[in-house]
Amino acid sequence: MPLPFLTADRAFEATDDVALPFDDRDHWRRPYRPGPWRVGVAAVLLLLASYVLFAAVIIALTDSPSEAAVVLGVAVLVIVGALRLLRMGVWVSARGVRRVGFLVTRTVPWEQVVAVRTAQQPVRWLGLPRTVQGQALTLVRQGRAPEDLPPLLTTHNADFLARGQAFDRAADAVEAWAAEHARG
Repeated sequence: MPLPFLTADRAFEATDDVALPFDDRDHWRRPYRPGPWRVGVAAVLLLLASYVLFAAVIIALTDSPSEAAVVLGVAVLVIVGALRLLRMGVWVSARGVRRVGFLVTRTVPWEQVVAVRTAQQPVRWLGLPRTVQGQALTLVRQGRAPEDLPPLLTTHNADFLARGQAFDRAADAVEAWAAEHARG
């Protein structure tokens, strides 16, 4: 009995990332998959959290419950940080485009979007202060200069570092959402 979903000889279908026709377009969705850097860091953080949770159990059994509660609180903070790290990125729906950062989420309704463009410019490498030459997907809002907003996606962020084709597909998907819903 062949299992075609487990075989390597099946050709990759480009329609895997396309939304299904019955999907609700009002739900927020990320038009790309999180990158390996982001998923790897989150996995390491969750592994660290499991060790901290195990330490909290040992402390609760052998020492005072108040110290175990502090260690448990640290584990919960690490888990919340890892989950928030996985949530970061650009999300789109019929209502607008949303840029989710680690601490701040900003939503721009499509009515305020003039254009979404891909531009060659200096971009931050993995969100650090160091800049390198790369591509960025920028959002132009009504009544604001394009330089006022940070780029939505870059070729050197945690989702697209060393994955140029994935950046191109994601940028095309966000641009398609903007072309469909923006008034510009």
